[in-house]
Amino acid sequence: MKPLLIAGNWKSNKTTADALRWLQDFKNHTGTIPTYITVVLCVPFTLLYTVKEKIREYSLPIVLGAQNVSPFPEGAETGEESARMVRDLADWVIIGHSERRKNFHETDDVLQKKVEQAHLVGLKIIYCVPDDRTPIPAHVDVTAYEPVWAIGTGKSDTPENANMVVASIKATSQVKRVIYGGSVTTANVASFVGQPSIDGVLPGGASLDPEIFAALITNAR
Repeated sequence: MKPLLIAGNWKSNKTTADALRWLQDFKNHTGTIPTYITVVLCVPFTLLYTVKEKIREYSLPIVLGAQNVSPFPEGAETGEESARMVRDLADWVIIGHSERRKNFHETDDVLQKKVEQAHLVGLKIIYCVPDDRTPIPAHVDVTAYEPVWAIGTGKSDTPENANMVVASIKATSQVKRVIYGGSVTTANVASFVGQPSIDGVLPGGASLDPEIFAALITNAR
């Protein structure tokens, strides 16, 4: 079986109490995850420490990821979390998500700086792009193709078209692993990861419910 990456993105959701309930329920619902599947859970910065401790306590088959990182090193940048601070808690980070590009006007130049900062401290990077024409910086570990119109709408791309875009991204960049994000569900995950060029998925809403997320991982097998 080809290696798969399933990266759940909680976005701006959940309090500490919510996260603790999720982790307990996920522990009860998840079975053995094959070694060819890597599960990354990307949570808000406020939850990273709590989730990290519980992953260790429960021996959950999850790698922890953050959803953002500062384009600046440590210093006088009020409200920012530097890459060194993020790396203290997480192994992965999402950069360039369509919601960040749209709502916070993050440009390719800003995202390039974020990638550079993350790479310097050893964070693994999931870099999101809306198409096969968006530039991808060096040092990106995984690219996520996420068509803007499919984010949070319940309308996913077709697996066949997503596969063509992913193949094009691989052909025109140095990225070797590309996953799909955009209304991924338990019902359609197998059709996406079954495509020859797609190396995993980036579910948002489907990761908020632990039972659904566990089922999505099972169906990806």
